[in-house]
Amino acid sequence: MTRNLAEWLAYQQHVNIHSIELGLDRVREVWQRMGAPRPAPRVITVAGTNGKGSTVALLEAMLTAAGLRVGAFTSPHLLIYNERIRINGVLAEDAALIAVFERIEAARGRLPLTYFEFGTLAALDLFAGAGVDAAVLEVGLGGRLDAVNIIDADVAVITTVDLDHMDWLGPDRDSIGREKGGIARRGRPAIVGELDPPAGLLAALAECGAGVERAGSDFVVQRHHDGWRWRHRDGTSMELPDPPLAAPVQYANAATAIAALHALDAGALTPSALFAAASVGLHEVRLAARLQALGGEPPLFVDVGHNPQAARALAEWLEVQPPGGVHAVYGALADKDVAGVVAALGTRIEHWHLAGLDQATPRGLAVAALAATLCKTLPRARFDVHADVAAALAEARRATSPGGRILAFGSFFVASAVIAEQSP
Repeated sequence: MTRNLAEWLAYQQHVNIHSIELGLDRVREVWQRMGAPRPAPRVITVAGTNGKGSTVALLEAMLTAAGLRVGAFTSPHLLIYNERIRINGVLAEDAALIAVFERIEAARGRLPLTYFEFGTLAALDLFAGAGVDAAVLEVGLGGRLDAVNIIDADVAVITTVDLDHMDWLGPDRDSIGREKGGIARRGRPAIVGELDPPAGLLAALAECGAGVERAGSDFVVQRHHDGWRWRHRDGTSMELPDPPLAAPVQYANAATAIAALHALDAGALTPSALFAAASVGLHEVRLAARLQALGGEPPLFVDVGHNPQAARALAEWLEVQPPGGVHAVYGALADKDVAGVVAALGTRIEHWHLAGLDQATPRGLAVAALAATLCKTLPRARFDVHADVAAALAEARRATSPGGRILAFGSFFVASAVIAEQSP
């Protein structure tokens, strides 16, 4: 049967009963049936509660600046599925995706695969076929049992660990950290980007025998008025330009990406080559919906932040913005810690324009439930309710006073709706 890309994606949604089914046995078996070619001579796997997408984009830009041919796999997408698989910054074409899905379908036989597993196998196969020099793979959920973990990474990166996806990963940071630490391999570097990682993560890395490098001790960020310095315990030091990605947390993501490159191939990049790659990569990197400024009047910013840790990063950014009221366009998935998110932002938001996401996805939270949690957490919050993101954004534009700004956040579904509304 011949399917176009949209039909293939719809089909994949129904191959398995469950949209999430963690475990490596099925996806590894299909990969072996496909010949199990290594996707690239160098592989960096990136896990974490927040910061994964930014770190992947930074690594992709820096590796490209170093003269390598780079494959990058990320999820979810904002506007089109093709965003998930890039080779040298170019999105995978429909024809290539259709062809690789056909190969996966032939190899799987009666073995069920999830939507994400189809995509992971597609990325690995396309990277191997394209002969990329390096592959950067973003973990979809957790780490130890995520489909990406069928590949033994040369460098494992764990950006941050916070409370999210607790039904799948465990009830606390220690449990979640152990799951994320499962991407590391014995004798290979594991880069920890968080200054205060949970004990469970460090224990998992020690048990597997990875070579741990930690932010704040093995490598550090030193910010100053006209840039910042990255410094490693081995004496390597470089003065770098500010990341173009807006949030202050992007310095930590950039430092973590540089540490991963520093560790790759036991320092195959000379200090001068590493400096050049980092400098050019920081200048060139672009990533949608990470405090992305969309312009307009009032100014509109969009971010995919959807958990308390991400909300704290947004609050930190708001603290250094010029005076002016902030109107939030906010929607959430039903399994997210809405109370933790709104508490983190608190009175920094002048008015909340709440959007239901239940029409956008079965996982979406209805606006009545969203409003109930806001009222319970911030009893004095000013808000209005809307059936969808478009209506909430329209009201925010009408209500925001001169000198104010709009921050749209809470989910990839919020970000995609806002960006799509901005497109010509």
